[in-house]
Amino acid sequence: METQYYTLIERQDFFEIIENKYGELAIFIDARSGAPDNPILEFDGKRTALLKRDSHLAVKLDNIHAETVEPLAESEFVMIVELKGKMVERIYGVPVENVEEIVFEGKQTRADEIVRAKNREELLKSFGAVKIWTNGKNNVK
Repeated sequence: METQYYTLIERQDFFEIIENKYGELAIFIDARSGAPDNPILEFDGKRTALLKRDSHLAVKLDNIHAETVEPLAESEFVMIVELKGKMVERIYGVPVENVEEIVFEGKQTRADEIVRAKNREELLKSFGAVKIWTNGKNNVK
């Protein structure tokens, strides 16, 4: 299993948001590899949402249609449908968190992705650290 010491934010160029007769929303995106782990959808109440799929991958949904803003802001959960071509790869429910602003920290590697290095605590958790020794001349005993 590959350990990633960064978070990748991919931009989803084309996606659909669909509302059913009960007012429930589903968001159709391209399938990503691996199953999501504690996903959450952050929405800025304007035109951008960020699907935090797991601790390594987030999907940016930009240019959200104006008519979708209110139903999305009012939703507590949405259904995410990941498609591989026209076939459904997976479906899962995601809580919606309304935020003031979505912050995209990191280094832009391509037009469609941003890489954000993990902070010290995230790196230690990913690494699986069980002991930490502080070293240097001030720590000689």
